[in-house]
Amino acid sequence: MPDAAEQTEAAATPAKFPPPAFVRYMIGEGISMTGTWMQAMAGGWVMAGLTTSATMLGLVNLMGGLPMIALTMTGGLFADKFDKRLILQVCQVVQIILSLTLGYLIGQNSIEMWHIFLAAFLLGVSNAFEMPAASALVPELVAKEHVARAVAIDRAVFHGTRLIGPAAAGYLVAQFGESSAYYLNALTFLALMVALLTIPPRPVGSAEQEEKRKGGMGEGAKHILKDRPSLAMILLMATNTIFVFPVMIVLLPLYSRLVLKLDSQDMGWLMFSSGIGSLTGSLLILKVRRDQRPWVLATAVALICVALTSLSYADSFLWAAGSLTSLALGVSTLVGLSNTVVQERAPAEIRGRVSAIAGLSFFGLLPFAGMIMAALADWIQIRPALLTAAIAYAVIGCFVLLWAGKAAGEEIA
Repeated sequence: MPDAAEQTEAAATPAKFPPPAFVRYMIGEGISMTGTWMQAMAGGWVMAGLTTSATMLGLVNLMGGLPMIALTMTGGLFADKFDKRLILQVCQVVQIILSLTLGYLIGQNSIEMWHIFLAAFLLGVSNAFEMPAASALVPELVAKEHVARAVAIDRAVFHGTRLIGPAAAGYLVAQFGESSAYYLNALTFLALMVALLTIPPRPVGSAEQEEKRKGGMGEGAKHILKDRPSLAMILLMATNTIFVFPVMIVLLPLYSRLVLKLDSQDMGWLMFSSGIGSLTGSLLILKVRRDQRPWVLATAVALICVALTSLSYADSFLWAAGSLTSLALGVSTLVGLSNTVVQERAPAEIRGRVSAIAGLSFFGLLPFAGMIMAALADWIQIRPALLTAAIAYAVIGCFVLLWAGKAAGEEIA
């Protein structure tokens, strides 16, 4: 068990980075996220085998997103009022049960689409509480001056596991079947649970800070509306959610299987290439100086436009892999840098609620954006749908970027 000295190490030794508690959490998260990416790849393969309808895949995404929309604000309140470590522990238990159940059904060849719909809904409920708690916990583990580095490292771990998880899942699925990825994912959750047990409780703040933790969601919304740089960054993230993430999350399994005619291992390597781009973007953020942030954001938007257009024309694995790597690089850089700004500027006592609102720019919009993109793909086919998304993103993304630049000015630097 951590001793009293360790319980205040992040606050008492602000010059020390990274603190041991942060390192332990990152190790646990890295192992757990590797399993999560394994299941994501295997799950996409299972669904693509059950249906060829992009709309059905969009419905699965919608089922997972609805509880996120309804409950993420509540999750943010819980993150500020209660022990984030306990919230995360409960969420891990729920996800272990879901992984084991789905793994069993797949192994018995009894899996049906309604099972996947129900599991997606229950996972969405868990994520609604996990996301704001996890986002708010990371800055608490380090001194204030190290928040930007901690958030960037957290994103690097998240995206770095995309290199290992999908490629490993491709091998497991080919050798042992889809259920193996689900069982192994259930096991990896234990690593994060152990890490959470070793993390000390947060130091108690001032009376005013503790009182603010008891407030409602209005505190978080008020901060974002008053802080124009934070609002600008959330709008940029929302634009990516509407036009880009449906391609990377909803359409990728069908794109791999039906357009490129790939098998499960090749799809795993395709996701691996996306992970390379995401990890590179996350590491790049660590090197970006504050005065470089505006032009880095503009470059990321341009790269996303080009890469999404290229992906719509790709007719080989290597072409698609290169396009996905570039797309993931742009998205990871833009979203990671935007989230860093939001976390830096959020007061600690309302960070859970701010994280919840920022998270809704992804989880709140993705279900509907995914449904629209899936329906569009069924209507005009996948390639034209990708090109349409690229054109729409180029127009609206540039407009939002220009507004963001004027709104944020040099404050994001």
